[in-house]
Amino acid sequence: MIKTFRHKGLQLFFETGSRAGIQSSHGPKLARQLARLNESTCPDDMNIPGWRLHPLKEKLAGHYSVVVSGNWRMTFKFEGEDAVLVSYQDYH
Repeated sequence: MIKTFRHKGLQLFFETGSRAGIQSSHGPKLARQLARLNESTCPDDMNIPGWRLHPLKEKLAGHYSVVVSGNWRMTFKFEGEDAVLVSYQDYH
């Protein structure tokens, strides 16, 4: 279950469906990814073909990333069976 968000626009989208804080074209894929993350109990549950799940390094060690589109990623960390610090960012 998703417990906390780092990105307020992504949180608003998850809770209300408002696309005001995200790239509008990313809405359908983000909706699928957030729904899956909310049901997940470990990072491997997000290992869907095409999403390219991978662990992050250095400052974000312990966090994971999945591809949304182009350089855009959704990142998250697990504490126990809960997703925390869920974010949405342009990597480059």
